[in-house]
Amino acid sequence: MAASLKIAGIRKVYGKDGKAVEVLKKIDIDVAPGEFLILVGPSGCGKSTLLNIIAGLEQPSEGRLLIGDKDVLGVAPAQRDIAMVFQSYALYPNMSVADNIGFALEMRKVPKAARNKRIADVAAMLQIEALLERRPAQLSGGQRQRVAMGRALARDPQIFLFDEPLSNLDAKLRVEMRAEIKRLHQLSGITSVYVTHDQIEAMTLGSRIAVMKDGILQQIGTPNEIYRQPANTYVAGFIGSPTMNFIDGAISQPGAGGQFSFAGGTLQLDCPAASGAVVLGQRPEHIHLDPQASWRGEVLLVEPTGADTYVVVNTACGRITVRVPPSTPIQVGEQVGLSVSSKHNNWFDAATTLRIPNV
Repeated sequence: MAASLKIAGIRKVYGKDGKAVEVLKKIDIDVAPGEFLILVGPSGCGKSTLLNIIAGLEQPSEGRLLIGDKDVLGVAPAQRDIAMVFQSYALYPNMSVADNIGFALEMRKVPKAARNKRIADVAAMLQIEALLERRPAQLSGGQRQRVAMGRALARDPQIFLFDEPLSNLDAKLRVEMRAEIKRLHQLSGITSVYVTHDQIEAMTLGSRIAVMKDGILQQIGTPNEIYRQPANTYVAGFIGSPTMNFIDGAISQPGAGGQFSFAGGTLQLDCPAASGAVVLGQRPEHIHLDPQASWRGEVLLVEPTGADTYVVVNTACGRITVRVPPSTPIQVGEQVGLSVSSKHNNWFDAATTLRIPNV
C-alpha cells in the first residue's frame, strides 16, 4: 500500500567549523500517498543527497523524516520498506533475469511458488516475459533498466526511489522508458520520488515538481504551475526548453494598460501595481514576429525542430527566442519586429528576482 512521505526541516552539513559545507538547507516537503514527486535541479544542488537520506544511505544533520506515520531516521535502509532504482543497473551478471527480479524475495524467504508468481506478474507488467531466462549481458540498456525496475517492483514497497535511472540511455530509449515509468506508476500507485537534472523528464513524469538550487527548495508545484507561474527567475530559466526570455526594464506606468520601458523601446502591457525596475519573462511561444512592431532585431539563427521552428533574434535588450510555425519563411540576417501581449506576462523584481503577481 502506498505511503505518505514527510520531509521536515532536513539539513545536511559536511565537515565541521570553518570547513563545514551545508548542502541541504531546511527542506520541507509533504508527499501524498501515490504521488510521483520529481526532485530536479543542476548537479550539486542536493537532490541526490536528499534521496539518499530518504533511502537511509545518509543521515541528516537536522530534521525529521516520516514514512506513513513512522519516523524512520535511524532505521536501517532494509527496514524502511523502500525500493531504489539507480543510474547504474546494478544487476547480478551471473544470474538470469528471473533470478535478478526475485533475489530480494528469496532473501526474505518468500516461498518459491509465491516468488515465481510475483516474478511472472512483474515480468508481464514490464513486458519482459520473453527475457526471463537471459543473463544481463544479453540485454540492451533499456531491457536492463526494465529488469532493475522489476527487481524493485517485485518487493511491492511503500515508496519507490529513482536516482537518474535514464541517464545511461540514448535519446530514443529515454523517451520510451519515460512512458514506461509513467505507465508503471499508474498501474502500481506506489509513492515515488524521482531525481533528475533533465527538466523534460520532470515535466512529463511528475505529478509535482520540486525545483532545487544550492541546497534550497526554490519552488514546488504541479508541472503546469512551475511552467506558467515560476516563483523566481531561476525556476523560470531552468524549466522550459528553449528557456524563458528575460527582458530588463522598468515600469513607467503601473497597472492595467500600463507601460514597460526597456532597451528596445516601450510596450503597452498590463503591468504590476508599482513602478520600478523589473524583469519581464516571456516564453518563446508567447513572443510573435510582427512586421508592424517598433521593437525590432536581426535574425541570428533559425532552428527547425520538425513541429516547430525557433528563431533567435538579436535585439537592443539581448537575444530573444521566438517559436514560429515550421512553414514561416525567414532567413538569417533578416530584420524583424517583435510583439507580446498581456496574456502571459511573468514579472520579476529586478533586485530579489522573485515573482511579482500579475495584474
